[in-house]
Amino acid sequence: MGNVIEDFLTGLQFLTRISIKTKKQWSPDSFSRSVKFFPIIGGIIGLLLTGIVYGAQNFWGVKLPLHLMAVSIILIEIIITGGLHCDGLMDTVDGVFSGKSRERMLEIMKDSRVGAFGAMSFCLLIVMKYSLILDIEPVLLPIAIFVMPIIGRTAVVMAITLYPYARADGLGKGLSQCEHKNTLYIAGLIAILLLVPFGKLVLLSSGVAIAFAILVAEYVNKRLGGLTGDVYGAVVELTELVALVVFLF
Repeated sequence: MGNVIEDFLTGLQFLTRISIKTKKQWSPDSFSRSVKFFPIIGGIIGLLLTGIVYGAQNFWGVKLPLHLMAVSIILIEIIITGGLHCDGLMDTVDGVFSGKSRERMLEIMKDSRVGAFGAMSFCLLIVMKYSLILDIEPVLLPIAIFVMPIIGRTAVVMAITLYPYARADGLGKGLSQCEHKNTLYIAGLIAILLLVPFGKLVLLSSGVAIAFAILVAEYVNKRLGGLTGDVYGAVVELTELVALVVFLF
């Protein structure tokens, strides 16, 4: 039981800026085992997003116009995650669309500087999320905001377990050391338990978004011969975006 809690807390502190005091230091084994808890951590992020925004309205009487609510949701998610996945998206786009060799693409992705393609991808991501939040029916919006991070983190578990790692080292390498089959089964079961109660629309959104994530992973895998930690972040962001799109229909 102690290892389970340690693994969960390791994943929580990696994927969010939630700091939990513990006597134990991160271990490589705990880091890799934490992957199976990513959908639960997505649920915590979703709960915080809906709780902060809608709690402010219902309990403290803070009535935000819809456009300010959309900005708040996007900003709060970035604060909670520390912009981890946005950074991965920018680095991935800079590298993959550079038109260079595999080795050069990996070098570009490792560079801390953001290029033109990366900056444009971030701006497009924010504008598209903002527009989608405005257009989703108000009655569906709390559900969409809650399940969006769950779907994104479930998709990244698939990316981690189904594709090889492209580098010999790196932070994402530790995640890829997990027991792939067991991790995928456990994370998938957790995601199903979290998503099924919300009905057909959420399941459709999950299926479409995860299918899109696999297409992205396939494309990058062919270009790089595997995935990286940055690609994992890109998968999260793009999956969340597609999940929101489905809520429009």
